Amino acid sequence: MTTLDTASVRTPPLQTKLPAVGTTIFTVMSALAAETGAVNLGQGFPDFNCDPKLVNDVTAAMQQGLNQYPPMAGVPALREAISRKIEALHGHHYRAADEITVTAGATQAIITAILAIVRPGDEVIVLEPCYDSYVPNIELAGGVVVRVPLTPGTFRPDFDRIAAAMSPRTRAILINSPHNPSATVWSQQDMLRLQELLAPTDIFLISDEVYEHMVFDGQTHQSAARFPGLAARAFIVSSFGKTYHVTGWKVGYVAAPAALSAEFRKVHQFNVFTVNTPVQHALAQYMADPKPYLDLPAFYQHKRDLFRAGLARTRFKLLPSEGSYFQCVDISEVSDLGEADFAQWLTREIGVAAIPLSAFYGDGFDQRVVRFCFAKKDETLIAALDRLAKL
Repeated sequence: MTTLDTASVRTPPLQTKLPAVGTTIFTVMSALAAETGAVNLGQGFPDFNCDPKLVNDVTAAMQQGLNQYPPMAGVPALREAISRKIEALHGHHYRAADEITVTAGATQAIITAILAIVRPGDEVIVLEPCYDSYVPNIELAGGVVVRVPLTPGTFRPDFDRIAAAMSPRTRAILINSPHNPSATVWSQQDMLRLQELLAPTDIFLISDEVYEHMVFDGQTHQSAARFPGLAARAFIVSSFGKTYHVTGWKVGYVAAPAALSAEFRKVHQFNVFTVNTPVQHALAQYMADPKPYLDLPAFYQHKRDLFRAGLARTRFKLLPSEGSYFQCVDISEVSDLGEADFAQWLTREIGVAAIPLSAFYGDGFDQRVVRFCFAKKDETLIAALDRLAKL
């Protein structure tokens, strides 16, 4: 064995592909909540368990020996169940064989769609505030991010600004409804306007619909699948983690026309190949009963209403929460601090963790708004409200 002079040992320098990316705000605030013993209403995950039947179904699948690689695109029975659900809810049929792909969560689905269609120099429109994976995904594909703000205060889409941002270099647009972080829901008129805007173009649509079953006050989720002009150009993304309270399982899916799915699967097979086998079999069996996702709006509306009633006794100004499991509040009457500093102060001094909305903007735009997550046990929400009552 040759002895190496330790003075000559070196790690080659690395030029980062994502110079602007650090530790996510969700990780930072969750760590701070754990450190201080705060009630964590920051990161978007439930603190309650899923249906025990779903766990039993996964256990049974493992015990039956369903533990080897499934087909690359997903277990056929699960893809069939997804196809039936979309058709029943939205009236659009996706073929299970070549138009539905099971993914390792929605985040993997989104980066896979972007890598499949975006070439170096292509422009991709994102509507801010937006989920934090969108921009790094585009940059990893060599694309150019074009940021268009949703209307401050209402977070409605500004179609004049979207139209102005479109160019011959625009390859895709990402939309998200119900929206994280603002909890707004796109209307049928919004989707029709988007369909009209994209009709004469070759722009692809990536429609992030992970909160599709959390729409409140009798509204209907307007999936891109409902609009032929959008469905024909769309990668529709959803998440079993959000729907069935199992965010750590990281299973989602993409529905897209066959030609788009074929390209999507080319990337999918080399960045993840396939997805947890027993969980897929369990989900296929569990989906035979639509009641769990059909009951989800009422389940979360109860939590929203409980939380809003408590917040109404504080000096926060409540923004609408039309869908998702988030509630945004204006902090202007509570503090002179900026959003990020306020979130830190709230966690340390009041004992409740929130997320500053500025974290969802590339330029850190501060409009004195923070986001709470109400996907928590009622007792967790009540404990948080008891602490927030000081405000």
